[in-house]
Amino acid sequence: MKISVVIQGSPQSQSCTTAFEYTKAIIESENEVYRVFFHQDAVLAVNSLNEAPSDEPRIGELWSELAAKHELEMIVCSTSAARRGILDKAEAKQRGTKSNLLPNFVLGGLGLLMDAIFESDKTITFGE
Repeated sequence: MKISVVIQGSPQSQSCTTAFEYTKAIIESENEVYRVFFHQDAVLAVNSLNEAPSDEPRIGELWSELAAKHELEMIVCSTSAARRGILDKAEAKQRGTKSNLLPNFVLGGLGLLMDAIFESDKTITFGE
């Protein structure tokens, strides 16, 4: 079964952590993770400049490691990212600054979310 995951809650919310654990469970169950889409405040998780308190997990880095290990497609809503100051290498170069997008994430539009919904057998949304 192909399953897509949409995350809308901030990295500090329980929804981001629950989505991470759910995605790991999909992988362990031998189902296919078609796409993971970060939307609204969830895009804050992919900002490499964010610091978490020492007693909290760095959820963005955990997602990045999971993506690398399992070759997951991790899409970050480009509009949500832009509104929150998150830039990939191309955007950063245009602005004469450095990227703050964690590795293994790609900026993309809502068309990729729609594609995930249509191509997946199931789409699960976490967050507000």
